Amino acid sequence: MAEFQPHEMLGALANHHVEFVVIGGYSANLHGSPLPTLDLDITPRRERDNLDHLSGALRELDAKVRAVELDEPLPFDHDADSLAAVEVWNLTTRYGDLDISFVPTGTRGYEDLRQDAVEVRLGGLRVLVASLADVIRSKEAAGRDKDRRALPVLREILARRLHEGPVSPPPRAG
Repeated sequence: MAEFQPHEMLGALANHHVEFVVIGGYSANLHGSPLPTLDLDITPRRERDNLDHLSGALRELDAKVRAVELDEPLPFDHDADSLAAVEVWNLTTRYGDLDISFVPTGTRGYEDLRQDAVEVRLGGLRVLVASLADVIRSKEAAGRDKDRRALPVLREILARRLHEGPVSPPPRAG
């Protein structure tokens, strides 16, 4: 398994002009969660041109299909049509695991997540990240053990933010 380097994966997606929202554990990390994650989860816009861009990024990343029952990941040929035909792709890349979910549990997909997504700057990249409330909503709906364990931490971060209110911009220099 390759070392998890999410910034490299995000860079390839950005270089290929893929429209997507970061979801899952890495999104939670970007919101301040200390819980470890070993993969990058995204929800791409499901339009043909965007899936063409996604296919190009996956080629650059040398993406292969990851399956628990297999010792080695499987190479796969892909294009916009084949990517659109499957709801969830579990992939491994030269920079770690990448999971693609077109309609994450508890959401209606890209347009739904994009509404409340926040733009985060990571180095020279600008990335859309699912809102913390949407991350919580998806993890609640998924109901997996690892998601249930993360929920108290994520709810605490959200409650703190709601209690503290929005951060005021710094005073303007004058």
